[in-house]
Amino acid sequence: MPVVTTTYEGDIALVSIDNPPVNALSQALRQGLWDAVGALDADPQVKAVVLICSGRTFIAGADVAEFGKPPMEPHLPDLVARIEGAAKPWVAAIHGSALGGGFEVAMGCRFRVAVPGASVGLPEVTLGIVPGAGGTVRTPRLAGVEAAVDLVTSGKPIRAEKARAAGLIDAVVEGDLRDGAVTFARVALSKPLPMPVSARPVVAPDAAFWAAREKAVARTAKGAIAPLRALDCLRKAAEMPFDEAMAQERATFLDLRGSEQAAALRHVFFAERAAPRPAALRQVAPLPLRSTAVIGGGTMGAGIIAALRGAGLPVILIERDEEAVARGLANVARTFDGAVKRGKLTATQAQALTDGVTGTTDYAALSDVDLVIEAVFEEIGVKRAVFAELGRHCRADAVLATNTSYLDPRLIAEGLPQAARFLGLHFFSPANVMKLLEIVPVPETSDQTLATGFALARLLGKMPVKAGICEGFIGNRILKRYRMAAEALVRRGVAIADIDAAMRDYGFAMGPFEAQDLGGLDIAYLQREGARAAGQAVPETLGDILVRAGRKGQKTGGGWYDYAADDRAARPSSVVAGLIGAWITPGRGMERAEIAPALIAEMAAEGQAILTEGIASAAADIDLVEIHGYGFPRWRGGPMFATRARE
Repeated sequence: MPVVTTTYEGDIALVSIDNPPVNALSQALRQGLWDAVGALDADPQVKAVVLICSGRTFIAGADVAEFGKPPMEPHLPDLVARIEGAAKPWVAAIHGSALGGGFEVAMGCRFRVAVPGASVGLPEVTLGIVPGAGGTVRTPRLAGVEAAVDLVTSGKPIRAEKARAAGLIDAVVEGDLRDGAVTFARVALSKPLPMPVSARPVVAPDAAFWAAREKAVARTAKGAIAPLRALDCLRKAAEMPFDEAMAQERATFLDLRGSEQAAALRHVFFAERAAPRPAALRQVAPLPLRSTAVIGGGTMGAGIIAALRGAGLPVILIERDEEAVARGLANVARTFDGAVKRGKLTATQAQALTDGVTGTTDYAALSDVDLVIEAVFEEIGVKRAVFAELGRHCRADAVLATNTSYLDPRLIAEGLPQAARFLGLHFFSPANVMKLLEIVPVPETSDQTLATGFALARLLGKMPVKAGICEGFIGNRILKRYRMAAEALVRRGVAIADIDAAMRDYGFAMGPFEAQDLGGLDIAYLQREGARAAGQAVPETLGDILVRAGRKGQKTGGGWYDYAADDRAARPSSVVAGLIGAWITPGRGMERAEIAPALIAEMAAEGQAILTEGIASAAADIDLVEIHGYGFPRWRGGPMFATRARE
């Protein structure tokens, strides 16, 4: 069946694309559009053309099946130019998303209309490249340089109304898109046609504008090169003739396409695409999720409640007494109030989200909920007591989940009736913000329960990764080794500040010691102390020494660094030097350029052990855990990919 077909409504031709699932720009689709331009230009009965797509979206971008393969004619820049130069004006009728090459095709049309829920964007920088078919050259001519810089260097799509205000589309169509686009075309034919986008003028800003934007983009990019190269293309588009700017954009696109960063970001793209729907569960129907409950209203519990409410699910909060219930509800309300202050929610929206949470001490209120997530103190006895109550009061088919970071879920579920409905859901704090969700089945967990866990992740907008059972699962186990390796460098005489700086240079927002000071050194310390109390042989760490001296991080005014009362700037500490000096062997330091590769290699080695033990299913899953849960720079591809790339 052809992916491009043409029908007629009087003197308006409708060119329809049907290339499921997202109308990607395959070679067949490009050829079909190329041929349609020639055929319709030769038809004297046709006055204008409406380009419209079947299915859930407009052209959503390149065909991922062609990633990494030699490009085939007709090339996209040539196709866009052919549409733009057509004798009959084309109108792009956009629903869903017009992204990347899809939006470049739309910009080749003389007009663009969209339904209210549509979005447009140029996300190429998120794949380590720049637009390659005029995105950096036509966008400034449509919307001006400032709007083009925001759109192209961020890679973030914008909704139809904002796109119309910026000049990227000409009209927002209410009602039926097909009818609205045809009507728009007829009205447009009654007026003088605007110039093709390539012929429109662009006002070039001064050098100060570009210097300021380069600084801002570099700060946001955190080491990624594509946003800065895209900014350079935009400057050329503003200062050079169209054809020269197009040549510059194409050369930049081709140069970046084979770069290490582009390869890393393609790896992450495919891993993220596969993660929400594992192949083994594709034929398994999840249980319906209409109502939920959370046990525990502390920081983690409140964050989980906020995430559930953001997905539209009503939540019952269970706490041990009325005072704790009130405290938990207040924590939830503060989460939504914070979103109002940041402009993420209106006061009305926040109130509606808050109203969807009810609090009680009575487990009998859970008799008909579909999902319960336990988020109480990380102590096995407390958690087992919770599940004893859940076993008595919940429906036999209700999914029961524990949010544990280190405890063995098998011990938590011991004695639970219908254990097939139990699994671990390891959220990361703040749970309403962090995207990673480690899904940890026990041997009894049914496929349907596991599928429900993944369905929940999709509903919440999380990145799910299945993890086996071991101390710390995937992420915290690697974090432990990373921190141990960083401490080992300190013992060799490498300065704490140099280690942190090296990891920032690598692309992390913070180094390992800065991150510990922010989160609190006592968290890992208490976990180690618990293991020691249980009889495990846990070696003394430098962090233990600091915590015992009262240095727990920023909250106590000092951890690995000193902090002033009025700011969070980390200052090297003579007190720390004195406390750990006896543990350091001087003269065995390391060049700063060697620090990050050494620590990444440790992370990858632990990841390989996790793979070998079957704790993770694939190396890409480990990379997703590190990127979405621990701040690993996305453009590096994750520790497993980065290590393979160096080999």
